[in-house]
Amino acid sequence: MMARAVGIGTLAAMGLGGCDPSAQADAPTQYSVIDRLRIDDGLINILAQARGPEAQASVDAYAECVIADYALEQGFGFARRIRTQVTKTGGNWRADAVYSISKTLPDGLRTIDTEIAVQNCADNGIPTG
Repeated sequence: MMARAVGIGTLAAMGLGGCDPSAQADAPTQYSVIDRLRIDDGLINILAQARGPEAQASVDAYAECVIADYALEQGFGFARRIRTQVTKTGGNWRADAVYSISKTLPDGLRTIDTEIAVQNCADNGIPTG
């Protein structure tokens, strides 16, 4: 008896599309906050993760969206990135980011206007929490 090769397209047509790698590429990126840690007055550590086709490219932006929203909720208009470390664990991309938050524009090149950042997050479909 000769075995017949069955392609992924055939499996999808048979209702077995869960095995189709392109079906995973169509799934939206999933975001979640692991923790928000206040290190000191005005110094916040954001631990966030993303999973999905755009996760590697967007987990850093997601951490920025989370800090922008957090800073606004706390009455701060600005944030400044201190450092971000991005790693991959399993299928999850994780950002471990530290920011300072302040009511006035801080010195430095990596400053974030929190109101503008939150609006940009909404425009780009990245959640803030």
